Amino acid sequence: MLKVLLVVVLIAMVVWVLVRLALRRIDGGGGSQARPPRVVGPDDDPDFLRGLDRRRRDPEDD
Repeated sequence: MLKVLLVVVLIAMVVWVLVRLALRRIDGGGGSQARPPRVVGPDDDPDFLRGLDRRRRDPEDD
């Protein structure tokens, strides 16, 4: 019974390490690196919003 418990604990530790490595690789390798915010849609894109603002101020420039 003790051998089975040790095998289960060993398998759990291996799975935990593999998951940690996979998540670190997906994350980009470093948690301490500051990344710029991700642009999700056009309303979050600063260039798009700047262009809308210009068009609103000067509609005849289009």
